[in-house]
Formats: sequence, structure tokens, C-alpha cells
Amino acid sequence: MRYECDVIEDLLPLYEDGACSTATIKAVEEHLSECDKCRNLLEKLKDTSIDSLILQEKENVIGAQSKYFRRKSAVAGSIIGGIFTLPILICLIVDLVSGHGLGWFFIVFAAMLIPTSLLVVPLLAPKNRMLQAMVSLTASILILLAVCCIYSKGNWFFLAASAVLFGLTVCFSPFIACRKPVNAYLKNYKGLTVMAADTVTFFLMMIIIGFYTTEKGYFGLMFSISIPLVMMAWGVFLLIRYLPTNGLAKAGACIAAISGFSYFGTKVILWMTLRLMDENAVQVYTGPTLGYALIGVGFGVLLAVIGVLFGKKRGKRS
Repeated sequence: MRYECDVIEDLLPLYEDGACSTATIKAVEEHLSECDKCRNLLEKLKDTSIDSLILQEKENVIGAQSKYFRRKSAVAGSIIGGIFTLPILICLIVDLVSGHGLGWFFIVFAAMLIPTSLLVVPLLAPKNRMLQAMVSLTASILILLAVCCIYSKGNWFFLAASAVLFGLTVCFSPFIACRKPVNAYLKNYKGLTVMAADTVTFFLMMIIIGFYTTEKGYFGLMFSISIPLVMMAWGVFLLIRYLPTNGLAKAGACIAAISGFSYFGTKVILWMTLRLMDENAVQVYTGPTLGYALIGVGFGVLLAVIGVLFGKKRGKRS
């Protein structure tokens, strides 16, 4: 070998970074073809390049900071959870001393689950904090309703629970659908899933209301009114989600559809409800007039046409 290993070892970093002359490169490669030791050292240099060292250091810093904040969150969550136990313990002592049973203890305990789900769960959850907080909040509200219903000796739990479940689904389902790990399963069907969840919980609520009401013909009236309105909501959603055009054209199509439904859909609902009710019943609400409906439809169609034309011009320019 023409050069000693010590000389080649000093040149290997420059050779790896491509910062040496052609003659040096030739000399290093000639030596590497004969020396296993220097070849192994070059492989180690490739594995510990500057980019990999920076990336490894970045991951170490992020990991250390993540562990630090998790510890701080766990401490804060434990302290807040301890504070929430104070009113529970006070109610337990008062109920035991007064001899009136544990009614208020269970009610306060269930009530404390609500702030716990909003404050403690996000601090203690290792991952998917928003998802776990929303699920725990829903469960805590339902538990509180169940406890209050039991100790008030009522039979209204399912009525209240269905209404609460529908309201929370409308509020939380868009966020849950977009958070991990749910979004990985839903992929491009997040909107459809949210609309389906809202529809199912809405009809569940309306059906449960029917079991509590004494009004005759409730289910017929409920379905005759609810189904057209839900179909309108689905129609608007499908226009917004799947109509292959720009936002202005979609807005115009939605305005035209809602305006048309406000007249013709109302007429259908009134016709169906009057057939289910007394035929001599007074028609109190007739909905918007045909003129207003036509104005809305015309304005929506105009917006849709402008949006389509604008989209074509923009496409030609691009």
C-alpha cells in the first residue's frame, strides 16, 4: 500500500463529503481496495453522517421534551383530580353523619365526572387526548342523568339521554372523525359518517320521544315532518361534498335547492300532516309564497351559472 492507514483515515471524512481533489479520491479508493480496516471505518462514517446525527439529536430533544411535558401534565392532572375529590368526600361524610343515605354522594360523584373528563382526562391521557375527553364527557353526562333519574324515582332517563346524545353527536362527531385513530379508518368518508351519525341519533331521539308522549298519531306526524327535512339536509350535504364545481356554484345550487324545498317541500309536509290529522283542522302555517321561492331559486341558479363560467375562465388562464 502506498499510503499508511493513518493518512487515509484523516482523508476519509473529506472523501465521504466529496470535498477532496481527484488525485486524493483516486489514492483513497486505491487504498480502500486493499485495506479492510479503512473500508469498515468508511461504512461507519456513512452510518454516522452529519444529517443522521442531526436527525438523531432532533429526535432525542423532541423525545426528552415530550417526556417532560407528559410528567408535568400527569402531575397537574393528579392535583386537579385530588381537588375534585374534596366535594365528594364532604358529601360522603355529610350523608353518613346525617343518616339520609348516600343519595347526594352519588349525585355529586357523578357530577364531578364532567369536569374531570374535561380537565383531568386530557392531562393524563398518553395519546388521542381530544377523542378520550369527548368520549369521557359523553359517558359522564349520561351517568349523571342516570343517577339523578334513579334518586328522583323518575322514568325520564332515556328521553333525556337520547336528546343529550343527539346534541353531543352534532357537536363532537366532526372533531372525532378528524382525529386519530378514527380518521385513519374513515379516510374519505368522514362527512358521510358524520351525517349518518347525526341522522341515526336524531331519529333515535324522535322515536324515544314517541314512547313518552300520549299524543295520538305522533309517529305518523313525526316521520312525515322529519323525513323530508332530513332529506333536504342530506341533499345540501351531497351538493356541497360531491358536486364537481367551485364554491360559488355549490353555494348557488344549495340556495336554489333550499328555496325550492321551502315551498314545495312545505306543501308536501302540510299535505301529509293534514291527512294524518283531522281533515277539518285549520292550516295555520302555509310556508313561503311561490313568488319568494322562485326568487330564491332564480338567485341560486344565477350564482351557480356565474360560478361555472368563472371556473371555466380560470381554467383557461391556468
